[in-house]
Order: sequence, then structure tokens, then C-alpha cells
Amino acid sequence: MKEIPAVGAVVFDEAGRILLVLRANEPARGTWSLPGGRVELDESAADAAVREVKEETGIDVVIRREVGTVKRDAPQGGTYVIRDFLADPVGSLVPIAADDALGAGWFALDEVVGLSTSPGLIEALRSWKLFPQP
Repeated sequence: MKEIPAVGAVVFDEAGRILLVLRANEPARGTWSLPGGRVELDESAADAAVREVKEETGIDVVIRREVGTVKRDAPQGGTYVIRDFLADPVGSLVPIAADDALGAGWFALDEVVGLSTSPGLIEALRSWKLFPQP
């Protein structure tokens, strides 16, 4: 099975809210998820995470550390291997949905549980100790 390198970014603001995007494409179209996408040729995973956040939300970030990896089925076949990074926002904190995001926003963690999120998002964040346990 073909593995497709991808990234995601876990970004919190000073108030502890998490940055999420409303996905415009499969997988998980129409759900809220971390900003992210495919790693381009000759691009590091960390650089891809910074680029994807900027493309999807207009927000600049700096990578703090890698937090974990998840695998998801790709709609065209194969498997996305998604390396997720904890990142800090810098500059403007006003999200503007662009690229393949239908929406973008900051959400308090207690709001996230009421959203339609991509499969496994909350579980992954909990396993990385970035989201409160139930």
C-alpha cells in the first residue's frame, strides 16, 4: 500500500484555543480538523506544516516539536502518514480560510467536543496529552 507523507499542525493561542479548519476535500470533507496537507518534494515535514497553516488560515507559525503520527486512508488509495507538530502562532491571529479550507477559526477546547471533527482527531490529541481527558 502506497504511503503518502502528510502533516498537521496543532496550534494554540494565548487563551488556550485551538486553531481548526473546515475541510473542503476528502478525506473528512465538511469536518473540522487540524490545518495540514501533503508534504511536497524536497520539503521537510516541519516546513510543510508551517506552509500548510499559512495556506489554509493565513496565520504564520513556528514549530515547537513533533507530537505524534496518525494514519488515514487516502480517497484515491494508499494511506496518508500524517506527522503532527505542535506550533506557536506569530503575528496576526486572525484566521482567513483559504486554499482547501472552507472555514478557519479558534475554538475553546470545550467547544471542540460539540463540533463535527475529523475521525480520530480528539482521540489523537488526547493521546498526545494536548486535549483534556473525558
